[in-house]
Amino acid sequence: MRTASLLAGVAVTVLLAGCAQTATAGAGTDAADATAGAAASAYPLTIDNCGTEVTFDRAPERVVTIKSSTLELLLALGLGDRVVGTAFSDGPVPDAYADAADGLEVLSDKVPSQEVTLAAEPDLVFAGWESNLTAEGAGDRATLDKLGVDTYVAPAACKEEGYMPDPLTFDEVFGEFEQAGAIFDVPDAAAALVAKQRAALDAIEPNDDGLTALWYSSGDDQPFVGAGIGAPQMIMDAAGLENVVADVHDTWTSLSWEAVVEANPDVIVLVDAPWNTADAKIAALEANAATAALPAVQQHRYVIVDFPSTEAGVRNVDAVASIVEQLQAL
Repeated sequence: MRTASLLAGVAVTVLLAGCAQTATAGAGTDAADATAGAAASAYPLTIDNCGTEVTFDRAPERVVTIKSSTLELLLALGLGDRVVGTAFSDGPVPDAYADAADGLEVLSDKVPSQEVTLAAEPDLVFAGWESNLTAEGAGDRATLDKLGVDTYVAPAACKEEGYMPDPLTFDEVFGEFEQAGAIFDVPDAAAALVAKQRAALDAIEPNDDGLTALWYSSGDDQPFVGAGIGAPQMIMDAAGLENVVADVHDTWTSLSWEAVVEANPDVIVLVDAPWNTADAKIAALEANAATAALPAVQQHRYVIVDFPSTEAGVRNVDAVASIVEQLQAL
């Protein structure tokens, strides 16, 4: 079992190398143990990140973030002054972080090239997706390591067996905040962030109407929807919604419109992105002869979440609260 091997790895690393190794609280891993390990870590800190071992000799001071989830976590931890460049953001940061984000250099609207990334002189590239770290993107992890640049992927985005959360839970998300706190030597800030978000989550009363829902992210010919083990499922569970494709063992999946009609969800969760707005999705649903007949479409039973909320990060709890509030208004 991977949990046992991870715990053994921690013990060996502590005894022989004088440092603690923490890993993603993935399938079968106790998130509380992962959080505790991260909070107790000291430099050098070695982490098994998506199957790549990364050793931090000190807290990163010059960070390039890729994706909104990574930037917003650092801002939430009060680390905006360590960000030397951002890329591939999914929209504006929340109002609470706007001042901290003001003036940060945007390296690219998409994944930055290795040349652009290295020009920022980072000591760490913090990526939201594993696919951000390739030769065609910001640089593959082995090459950046040889150039003296550490890499770290948001653990919830790991795809390898034994590393991908299965399913993603709020304990995992909060554990990732704690691990970031250990990496950047701000464990108190991470603990405070977790305590605040956990309290907010505990205060939410899920909808109890027994509603089924489809999480519609994108796609015209085929809808791309939230499946049974990722952030959409985690958020819908917490909000009291039953995902009509919860039995699909993946984070996301593509459906046919015929399958959507057959599922006949009570509510449709619409992802609002600058490049594919909720309004555009509503127009498409109403223009499609099959979906136009769905009661949820005819009665405008929609709830809307912004795109950055669809990935593990600091917006997830707010997304749950917003969905519950929108459901009350339907």
